[in-house]
Amino acid sequence: MTQREDDFGEELADFVRRVGELRTARARPAGDQSVVLDAALFELQHAAEQLWPRYERLAAASGAPSPVERQERQLLKALFQRLPLPVALVDRETVVRRLNFAATGLTGVRAGYATGRPLAALLTPGDRAAFRSQAAAVARGEGDRGIVVHLQQRPGEPLLATLTALRPPDEPHSAVLVVFQASSAGGPVSAPPPPEVPDLAESTRHARLMDVIDLMASTLLQLPPGDPESVLSAAARALCGRFADWIVAELVDGELRRTVVLGPPDAAADALLRTMADQDPMSCPLVVEAARAGNGALQVRPEDIDGFGRDPSGTPVLARAEVSSLMCVPLGAPGPVAGVLTLFRTGSARPFSLAEGQAMDMMSRHIALAMRRPSPDA
Repeated sequence: MTQREDDFGEELADFVRRVGELRTARARPAGDQSVVLDAALFELQHAAEQLWPRYERLAAASGAPSPVERQERQLLKALFQRLPLPVALVDRETVVRRLNFAATGLTGVRAGYATGRPLAALLTPGDRAAFRSQAAAVARGEGDRGIVVHLQQRPGEPLLATLTALRPPDEPHSAVLVVFQASSAGGPVSAPPPPEVPDLAESTRHARLMDVIDLMASTLLQLPPGDPESVLSAAARALCGRFADWIVAELVDGELRRTVVLGPPDAAADALLRTMADQDPMSCPLVVEAARAGNGALQVRPEDIDGFGRDPSGTPVLARAEVSSLMCVPLGAPGPVAGVLTLFRTGSARPFSLAEGQAMDMMSRHIALAMRRPSPDA
């Protein structure tokens, strides 16, 4: 640090100290307030006439962007956001730095939630390692790459991800610009596939899913109106064991309040059940995002291991519960969220499928309607 910067830092520290003294002087009698006001005005004038010009000179000497450069950067940011193709700016670990509007529409994830989280986590598990490897190679300067990937929310739609290196101004390392396009990779025309043979296992899973939906509907119809907490509790009991290994429910009534935690019926799960019951839901990013923005999540082998917070010892809850897949479902979105349901499957359990996610979305709307039914006395 230069002598000029040292001097400026000392003068700025003195200014902050004097402002603190003026704040404490507000407690003086009303007749003395004019003296305090005069002193405050003097300090403001000193900041405007002395400190600010000195800061601008120091900034110019250190290579800070000029007003013209700042305008150019704002223009580039606006162009980035308005590009018609989905575009993301990530680092070599695929951690998202920016998502444009088209990319948020494609992924179904808000830019504010995605920033700071790996873009690879939004892909199907089989694509993640290859995507990370290609991003790292591009960031090392080994040339542009292209790879076909699939989003978790749209596993049947292949996307061509084009990766190119980009050096943001005033940064020592390269970033990676990722552009998504619908994949047009084709092959030789083949013979039509043979007629499909009915899949007995798939038919069985479909029948079980219909049983869960039927049980949920009958459970909600039997509940008295006007008690949202009892609706959440009954819905959680209907799902636990049949549809998921763990069910956690939050009520949104001005604040985020955890009301139900259900888990496997064994003694080994009791300690974790108590931990999750005592947990502050505001420490769970997945729950907070669902409650505030109405954004649900369906994740297989979740990569954001802190998505459901940590226990008092610092261990991520998702790791301690051995979660293999999860769903976090806002109740009542779009619109005001009445509650949040989080469902875990653990260990070797079959991961949640897209069809089960769609069924849960339908059940969540019914649960929200039941929670909002007014009591006859209202």
